[in-house]
Amino acid sequence: MAFAIGRSVGNAVVRNRLRRRVREVLREAQLPAGDYLFGVAPSAVGLSFDELRGHVIAVVDRCRPRTAPTSSIDPVNS
Repeated sequence: MAFAIGRSVGNAVVRNRLRRRVREVLREAQLPAGDYLFGVAPSAVGLSFDELRGHVIAVVDRCRPRTAPTSSIDPVNS
């Protein structure tokens, strides 16, 4: 897991605090195995922890594998 947090977000203290907050949300989210790069926009600095969690969870949900739709039609006997 890697983070891309540019200097436009803030100084090192601000960037590190934001990185720790996002890392904590991701620890709770239990991502599927894989390599991830998270980019963080400057607007994330002003978010509360709950707002940040909502945004991160929305992104994580898009990364989760989707199950294949099941069909009631049997292709072998059709």
